Amino acid sequence: MTLDIRGSIKNTKISSNPYVVFEELISNAIDSFLIRKHEDASATDMLVDIDVEFIRADMLDDRESMIVSCKDNGCGLGDDQLKAFLTKDTSYKDDLPIFGIGQCKGAGRIQFFHHFSALAIDSTYRSGHDILRRQLRYSEPQKQIDPEDFETGTGSEGAIGTIVRLEQFKETALARIQQAEPPSTLFSAPALKKQMLVAFLQRLVGLVSRLGSFEIKFTTRHWKGGEEVELLRHSDLPKVTAEREVDVEERDPRTGDGLATHRRFKLSHYQLDASLFDLPRNAIAFCAKSSPVKDITPYYLRTRTEQTNPVGGFHHIVLIESDYLDQRVNEQRDDFDNIPDEIPSGDMFSAEKLSYAAIHEAIDPIIEEMVVPADWDKDDVLKQVTDQFGVSEAMLQDTSTRIVYGEAAQSVAERVLKKYQERIIDETAEIFKLKEEIIEAEPDSEQFRAKINELSWKYTSSLKAFDMANLSQLIVRRAAIVQILDLACRKQLAGQAVADGGRRKDEKIIHSIFFPMRKDSTEVADHDIWLLSEEYHYYDYIASDVPLSSIRWNDSESVFETDIDQEFQKLLAKRADDNGGKRPDIALFSKEGSAIIVEFKAPGVSMDEHVGDLSEYAHLLAAKSGGRLRQFYGYLIGDTVNPLRLSGTWTPFSIGQGWFQSSALLDPRTRQPLGETYFELLHFGDVIERARKRIGVYQDKLKLNLHRDNH
Repeated sequence: MTLDIRGSIKNTKISSNPYVVFEELISNAIDSFLIRKHEDASATDMLVDIDVEFIRADMLDDRESMIVSCKDNGCGLGDDQLKAFLTKDTSYKDDLPIFGIGQCKGAGRIQFFHHFSALAIDSTYRSGHDILRRQLRYSEPQKQIDPEDFETGTGSEGAIGTIVRLEQFKETALARIQQAEPPSTLFSAPALKKQMLVAFLQRLVGLVSRLGSFEIKFTTRHWKGGEEVELLRHSDLPKVTAEREVDVEERDPRTGDGLATHRRFKLSHYQLDASLFDLPRNAIAFCAKSSPVKDITPYYLRTRTEQTNPVGGFHHIVLIESDYLDQRVNEQRDDFDNIPDEIPSGDMFSAEKLSYAAIHEAIDPIIEEMVVPADWDKDDVLKQVTDQFGVSEAMLQDTSTRIVYGEAAQSVAERVLKKYQERIIDETAEIFKLKEEIIEAEPDSEQFRAKINELSWKYTSSLKAFDMANLSQLIVRRAAIVQILDLACRKQLAGQAVADGGRRKDEKIIHSIFFPMRKDSTEVADHDIWLLSEEYHYYDYIASDVPLSSIRWNDSESVFETDIDQEFQKLLAKRADDNGGKRPDIALFSKEGSAIIVEFKAPGVSMDEHVGDLSEYAHLLAAKSGGRLRQFYGYLIGDTVNPLRLSGTWTPFSIGQGWFQSSALLDPRTRQPLGETYFELLHFGDVIERARKRIGVYQDKLKLNLHRDNH
């Protein structure tokens, strides 16, 4: 039996918990008393004395070190306990038939050696009818501790128990601690009492009948003078406010599918009156063997103010326990090993069937009931998530995403979209695999048809995920654009308020809503020409209020060529020269030979006075394109028209206030056919209503309750 100190320090990491030494000392003291109580019924009340002496760390008096000792009235360091002390990976406590004994890997005491260079043990124990005293003094650079390092002599029954003294606080440990507060503040007697109350609350409450009228005494002394004493007694323990149990379903680590098997988690809630319990903070934690291990308070109380102040007049302690957590606590007891964030985890070697996501999904509603302030309204956050990010309640349900107290709307939206993104990636991979199998199949085989059907269902499933994540955002954005256009047409935008005599810019504002002025699609990808027609959004080239001669595509290739038939060029040369500076408000071009011309007229300007503009633009584009453009669609959009000034070729729409005309485009002199035209005179109100109806269909499907201006 030998405890290899250097090897143990090398193989066991230092705990991130600054109070780990005190927790290990008290935990060992509790175990030791439970063993004595099991063997000696006369041992009635557990007594533990924690003594901390703060000393100078240098001659300048600006740095502190400390000496820590712990005295208990437990069973002492008998032969079995000594064997366990000298065995790194021990199962000694696991085999004891004593309720409340913590499972032990023998790593806790290694934290003593991480933090201190010197250790002294003075222990008195019963061995048969004898009372023996066993002592040890260790200090670096000693590499190991052997049984021979202990001195054994005669002891007295009144001294049964153990004193552990830790000296020479290491610089590495001191540096880690002093980044927050000096040791005399961090480990003052009041601070230790409060921290240990939270750390051992669940265990002390559960063992109250076995520990009797216990007392844990904290005494601190400072080299500059002064002593503080605090007592943690049986009477200080609060009663548990509520206890709840919940089952978490295990999942296949490869697919994430439910396995119909469960792990049980127990939640204990302590609600402590802030006027009686002056605790430093609220605490919500995953536990192992009734002791907090992983603090998850920030997951539920997002700000430091919420974490450190009473909620509703109470400090809240919520402790989550499970055999599952007991089995996975790490050696440092400051986290858990191998629990993935989600399943599938992406780790092909992971065999874990529970994830933090699944655990939180089960416990979040319970903790919400326990801790969340009564004035918090989840519906307010849901409205923000929907209005700002287009994430509907249906999307939250589809992705099993819960809105947690204190979480911002953006964070909720990001979690939803991340889940959809991962789902789409997985489904896309499956679709690709199916396509590869289809390629190998015979078109006239039954297998081919079956694969086609499977592919269609897989694709449909992926579309659902894609639509929910992307279409919702698109619809919210478009709903906002429609509302802005409606306000602009009614001159109700803030930018349309002009002083008396000021120049109005209504047409410019409306124009810019559809497409930014004096730009083209090589410069601008984000526009809203879909307001006119969805298919126009995907035309090869879109230009807004730019000279005809500058319109180009395909790496500067000119749309309008000059090497046209000489005779045809002569016929149109004069008209083209005269109008070379004219340009449509918006022009769209397709390589298939179609052009879209859009002209806006400011509110109050009669459109019938400008119907000739559409025809003139069509002639110019046909002439200048060298015959490549032959289908011309023209839109004149405003809010006023005099039907009496329209020729008989214009036909009113059956619904709305618009008119349309379709005819051949002929050269006015030679009557040579240049193409075909389709023109519409549209009221802004009709354009807005059409767009609203298209969006409305998607809103209803996606259950997005967006505000609609019914003016």
